[in-house]
Amino acid sequence: MNRKSGKKDIKGFTLIELMIVVVIIGLLAAMAIPRYMAVSTKNKQSEAKLILKQIYTNQRTFRQQGTGYYIPGGPASATAPNALNQIWVEIPSTSMYTYTLNATANTFTATATSSILDDDAAQDIWQIDNFGTLVCISDDSQL
Repeated sequence: MNRKSGKKDIKGFTLIELMIVVVIIGLLAAMAIPRYMAVSTKNKQSEAKLILKQIYTNQRTFRQQGTGYYIPGGPASATAPNALNQIWVEIPSTSMYTYTLNATANTFTATATSSILDDDAAQDIWQIDNFGTLVCISDDSQL
C-alpha cells in the first residue's frame, strides 16, 4: 500500500494490454509467414535452375564429342541419381525435383518437376532447351 494515498501499488499489465499485444503479434505473423514460405520456395527453385543449366552445358559438350545429344533411359531424381551419368550430371540425394530429358540427335528439352516444395499440391516445373532458354512453366511460389 502507498502510505500517503492509501491505495495499492499496481504492478503488471492489464488484460486489455495483453490482448492488444497478442493481436499485434498475430497480425505480424499472418503477414510474415506467407512471405517466408514464398522466399523458401524460391530458394528451393535454385536447385532446378542450377541442374538444368548443368544439363544444358553437358548436353552441348556430349553432342560435340559424338553424333548427337544424349538420350537417357529414364528420369533422374534423388532415388535415381545416376540416370544422367553419361552427361556427367549427378542428382543430389536431397533433390526435390525429378529431371526428365527428351532428346533427339539434334534437339533436347530438359524438365525439372516437383510437387514437394511447400505444403500445397501444386507442381513447380522448369524447362531448358537446346538453345539454353530456361523457362518456368508452373511457378509454385506464385500460387
